[in-house]
Amino acid sequence: MPEDWAGQLRLEIGQRDGRSYAARQFHEGALRVLRPHYLDRSGQVTYTVVNPGGAYLGADAYRLDVDVAAGASLALTTQSATKVYRTPQDPATQEMSVRLGPGSVLEYVPDQLIVYRGGSYIQRTLVEMDPTASLVLAEVVTPGWSPSGESFAYDDLRMRTEVRVTPPAGAGAPSSPAPVRTRRLVVDQLRIRPSEHTDVAGTGFMEGHSHTGQLLLADARLDAELYERLCELVDASGTHSGITRAGAGEPYGVRCVCLRSLAESTEAIAALHRAVVDELRERWRGQAPLGLRKY
Repeated sequence: MPEDWAGQLRLEIGQRDGRSYAARQFHEGALRVLRPHYLDRSGQVTYTVVNPGGAYLGADAYRLDVDVAAGASLALTTQSATKVYRTPQDPATQEMSVRLGPGSVLEYVPDQLIVYRGGSYIQRTLVEMDPTASLVLAEVVTPGWSPSGESFAYDDLRMRTEVRVTPPAGAGAPSSPAPVRTRRLVVDQLRIRPSEHTDVAGTGFMEGHSHTGQLLLADARLDAELYERLCELVDASGTHSGITRAGAGEPYGVRCVCLRSLAESTEAIAALHRAVVDELRERWRGQAPLGLRKY
């Protein structure tokens, strides 16, 4: 792990009288957050991550730590696209660590990631969640402009997301015969190295599309009826998308659904993500659509 981070952000979200707030926050270097705002009367707080430098460069390393306490709810986004330019020294990296307490909610819906010619980027995300928590993680990846007109002129893109489920509150009492431990729910990996593939845009890879996206959902309430509804949203999206039940079983009752999408624009994938997120918000918490106020 780097000793000198280009930017660090730590955010601890608590809940008091039905309203979520930042119990603690810390930022250093090229990461910070804007003042919080509340999109509806549910008490969910929304924070926007900002990189004043505007881009990730070679050997830049960023760290985000997010802790959402019991009963708290956080919508986390970015002010604009994350841009990765040439990285001749070493890849730009981002490490994100998330902890979700009992009954907590995290909706992480950043703007798109754009990787430009000569850029390399590594992203690692680790989530540890209580069985009663609710998780949404979204990503959209866009190839940056290249003078040659190539859609995939960057060097390397690696993204790894792991979700673990912690034992439920009260588990592990002396009378319990079985050992209680944190269990892995799912590992999602995406790796694109254009130099190793003669035709990234072709059959068997991007299938003629330029943009890719992924949406990971983890919640005990992802039942068969809801899965069918999400399949309907995917079919109606106008994207080339797949949806699957994922995960190593259902540790402590938590289920996982993953969507992977291909499209010709960021907006097409983002629209599908919004449709899914809004369906879950209304169904589970009676919340209005996630209307992020950025522009």
